[in-house]
Amino acid sequence: MSEEDPKEVVNNKPSEDLPPLIKIRNAKKWFPIKAGMFSPVTAHVRAVDGVDLDIQKGETVGVVGESGCGKTTLGRLVMGLIPRTEGSIEFDGMDISSMKRKELRRRLQIVFQDPGGSMNPRMSVRSIIAEPLIVNGLADGAELTKKVSELLTIVGLKPNHMTRFPHEFSGGQKQRIALARALSLDPEFILLDEPTSALDVSVQAQVLNLLDSIQKERGLTFIFITHSLNVVNHISDRVAVMYLGKIVEIAETDELFANPAHPYTHALLSAIPQPSVEENQKQRIVLSGDVPSPANPPSGCSFHTRCPVAVEGKCDVDEPELEAIIGGHKVACHFPVEAGGSLPMLND
Repeated sequence: MSEEDPKEVVNNKPSEDLPPLIKIRNAKKWFPIKAGMFSPVTAHVRAVDGVDLDIQKGETVGVVGESGCGKTTLGRLVMGLIPRTEGSIEFDGMDISSMKRKELRRRLQIVFQDPGGSMNPRMSVRSIIAEPLIVNGLADGAELTKKVSELLTIVGLKPNHMTRFPHEFSGGQKQRIALARALSLDPEFILLDEPTSALDVSVQAQVLNLLDSIQKERGLTFIFITHSLNVVNHISDRVAVMYLGKIVEIAETDELFANPAHPYTHALLSAIPQPSVEENQKQRIVLSGDVPSPANPPSGCSFHTRCPVAVEGKCDVDEPELEAIIGGHKVACHFPVEAGGSLPMLND
């Protein structure tokens, strides 16, 4: 483990000159399909199908896309919760499959979408937060109680809350408890899987501000999986857009929102609710058809069956590579939209 500061920043941004904390190369997760328990494999669901991604220390990378695009499966691969079919995933220079399970769990933690579902309803808050510390032999007795009290204070709860049980808390409070548990082992990385989707808007803002302050204080690295583009715009340094198991576009957050290059990204951004109705308001892009089955993805570009600018003989034959168009802005598209431009179908 490196002895350097876990978050070396320049102008409050992670330094790109340092080796990435997480390095993902051609990561794939294919789930086999069988007609019966003892039948041979007939096909595979390509949940994650060749993802390359670097995540710097202290960075927050948002991962967005429609349901079923592979966001959560990618997160589970990074956490080592499921084995990968192909490719490599390294954490701080080590392949996660070669790391000891206890070390992996101490350095990488997760906050789930449903905090209540991730807690034992028969355990008190003290027991829930203390369990990782006890399992890893890091504290006991009075020291353990003190540590739990400190963690509750950090996430905006009171020390006397430790005697209560999960059902006595609101959704936002439960998510704070889940975050306190994740912080208990002082990890370097936290996977946030839809942590605000079940919360009211006002509570979402509180949790996001809490995550931001904790990240700055502790030098944490986040992957933030979400459906909400407004949320990812608020918290992320970079955004990766996934479609059918692949990253189709990735860029710094401001750049992606200002100059989306992939037609799919344009469609996602057009769905963001607007605060007012104006003449220059973005036109909503409604994609035709449904998302293809990941068990039988289209040839060529996986998005060509729904793309308004697809060219027959090119997009349905050749699979585009994820390539840089300017700086760190990368897109997997044969005909990316130029900066400041819009889809041709909307210019008629």
